[in-house]
Amino acid sequence: MSALRYGFIIAPVLGLLWSVTMATTVAVSLAFATGLAVTPGMLTAGLSGAAAGLIMIRMFGRLNPKLIVGCLGALLIIAQAGLRAGEPFGIPLDQSILSQILAVVIWAVVTIWPLSLMLDGIEWGGLDRHSFEHAIIRFLTAFGYVFFIVIVAIPFYVMVMTSLKSQQALLANALDFSIDFHKGWGLFRSYSELFGQFNFGRYLGVSFFVSVMTVFITLLFSIPGAYAIARLRFEGRAMLSRSILLIYMVPMIVLALPIYIGFSMAGLRNSLFGILLIYPVTTIPVALYMLQGYFRGLPGEVEEAGLMDGLSRLAVIWKITLPLSLPALASVSLYVFMIAWNEFLLAFMLLDDPSKFTLTRGVAMLNSSEIPRQHLMAGAVIATVPIMVLFLGLERFMTKGLTAGSVKG
Repeated sequence: MSALRYGFIIAPVLGLLWSVTMATTVAVSLAFATGLAVTPGMLTAGLSGAAAGLIMIRMFGRLNPKLIVGCLGALLIIAQAGLRAGEPFGIPLDQSILSQILAVVIWAVVTIWPLSLMLDGIEWGGLDRHSFEHAIIRFLTAFGYVFFIVIVAIPFYVMVMTSLKSQQALLANALDFSIDFHKGWGLFRSYSELFGQFNFGRYLGVSFFVSVMTVFITLLFSIPGAYAIARLRFEGRAMLSRSILLIYMVPMIVLALPIYIGFSMAGLRNSLFGILLIYPVTTIPVALYMLQGYFRGLPGEVEEAGLMDGLSRLAVIWKITLPLSLPALASVSLYVFMIAWNEFLLAFMLLDDPSKFTLTRGVAMLNSSEIPRQHLMAGAVIATVPIMVLFLGLERFMTKGLTAGSVKG
């Protein structure tokens, strides 16, 4: 590794890697946007990125950095277009010319600007360990952001774009994810048919009802249970505290057949009551674990003062412990809601009546050769977007809930 601690070595290496990464990302985005067969031009991107890295560390400190960045961006645009015979992404410029020009400009910007930040402080000669590691960390951080954004965004983009397609367009080219905006509101035909013909409005209502009731039942049992483990002294308390999450050591698929047989014999199959019996079984353990850790972190003196003032133990929980635990309760509720909303295996196994389907069960029903593929993608979007919005809006509570169980005790 010490052999790399020279600016004239690390700069072109990072420039090459980053330029190739950005060329690939932009090329994939262009392919999805236009439906054309695109090639990123790895050799051209790599050589131009390496050259840009060398020029940066050679000229920084001698010229205005903004001028250097601007000139290098222009040179990358010329290199990508000129060295590839006027076809910067392997397709003639007369096809989607505006999209290609925009893609080349975006590639130059997202290559040069982040690269200048990565190489900030890097000199031509030998580097100390701090400067070398700082450059590597900045590159890996930027690469990580791009990688995880891409692997999340691309499947979601494909899902949304496919849902907006017509059956004829999918049959003509299933890999064309461009959109014809001239159709206007006709783009949303799949969504209107799902609500009008496939009863997805009812599925949404059933899923919301089941998820909310699962949260209520889970909190009803997990709050007193977690409080007892955190505050009371009884035989077997330590063993119970350690074994709360043992249920997750058994895969649900192993329990599927016993659950199916038991519910069939008890007449609980194909009923929302049966779903509301089994869903909390999967959520109460994790809620107990999260809440008992949070309760242990609360000051016990406050509760003792309430007991000395004549409050009963239940009154202490209601008037003191729960108000102090609102952040944890909100995070646990969000987590349980997400589990119930996204649950599929139990709903698929126990529900057969379409009037009682949850949303995930309704989406699975669309996976049929008789139903157009765009309807399945539209159903997936309907199932994904509400929980995504809920999670992004309340993510701070989710973060607190995931760390609540790490409190001492």
